[in-house]
Amino acid sequence: MFRFLHAADLHLDSPLLGLEGYEDAPLDEIRGATRRAFENLINLAIEEDVKFVLLSGDLFDGNWKDFNAGLFFINRISRLSRKGIKVFMVSGNHDAASRITRELRLPENVRMLSAKSVESLFLDDLGVAIHGRSYQTRAVTENLAEKYPRHDPHYFNIGLLHTALTGREGHEPYAPCSVDDLLAKGYDYWALGHIHKREVVNRDPWIVFPGNIQGRHIRETGAKGATLVTVDNGQVLDVEHRDLDVLRWSLCRVDLAGCETLDQVSVRVGQALEAEQGLASGKTLAVRLELRGECPVHSRLFEESERLTEEFREIAAGLGSMWLEKILFKTTRKVCFAKALGKESPLVALLRGVEHCEFDADGLLELAPEISSLKSKLPAVLAGADFSLLPEGEEEVGILRNQVRELLLARLIRHGENS
Repeated sequence: MFRFLHAADLHLDSPLLGLEGYEDAPLDEIRGATRRAFENLINLAIEEDVKFVLLSGDLFDGNWKDFNAGLFFINRISRLSRKGIKVFMVSGNHDAASRITRELRLPENVRMLSAKSVESLFLDDLGVAIHGRSYQTRAVTENLAEKYPRHDPHYFNIGLLHTALTGREGHEPYAPCSVDDLLAKGYDYWALGHIHKREVVNRDPWIVFPGNIQGRHIRETGAKGATLVTVDNGQVLDVEHRDLDVLRWSLCRVDLAGCETLDQVSVRVGQALEAEQGLASGKTLAVRLELRGECPVHSRLFEESERLTEEFREIAAGLGSMWLEKILFKTTRKVCFAKALGKESPLVALLRGVEHCEFDADGLLELAPEISSLKSKLPAVLAGADFSLLPEGEEEVGILRNQVRELLLARLIRHGENS
């Protein structure tokens, strides 16, 4: 019996997006997150006494030029060499674009499989055959799996491949192939990479995306880590996910239906955040809070969104090891504003007009010169940062549109109630 560890998409030193622009973000957790997750991978391999580690591409982050990432990788991977643990890997699309990957001198216990053709390695002491091919270029559009050899009946066969299969949302369709293409090879385990969400594609034989080892933004929520595989007498006995991440992203949706006061809203938010903390296994949490539901205090939420945002951040800080990355107000009205005011009036007509008005992206782009002028007046450390003050993409435009509309409606309704 022996064990091996399957990981992918390390993206060492990749910046964690969406946090460093905020002064209260957990910077110490951010800057070293991918490195610390990789150290957890090395520790896990040693603790479980695995015979080898498989890395299915994207060790580094594109054309990232800091060679310290490469030196860090070699230093930590050398710990496995001292324990007699070998490492087999293929390069992925980010590695093909990385100067670090091209210039890195790998330790003797590490083998990068060829990018020119499919390469097969045979570990006779374990009865294992590993087949794989690295990327020559960043955008690989051919079906690499077609060129992989059929299984060798005298070995436990593993396929190492960086692929999107037939496509996965949010990922480029590189090295496209079907599950049937993989099954046709007769391998016992397919160690895939490229997709950052863990997915067991097939169980007999096993076809696995382990996901990345550290989430990098809010679209990469939940536990991240590697897959530990136990093999006995040529058969897979167990396939187990192991957490490696040090900072975890979470989308916390809170239903505010029935909340009639802002105090009730705060209580419900606090309960939801506490529940999220309980699921995090003690890890630092970066949480996006999304308030939803048909809510009697809908208008007041938008009217007092700035104060409530600070209050919710204080609740999160009080729980410890938690930071609110963003707060989205997505509640809806419980009653029609016209019925709430109880009569037809010029104010009601104005409210209807605001409710149905549209703000398009082209109109916002007309503000670009003014926005650029404003950004130039920011402190140098902020003015030179790579961020936009305008919403990017239809989703962000839609969020901004809703926020503006609801803020106007809330203030007009409050004016009507007080008049």
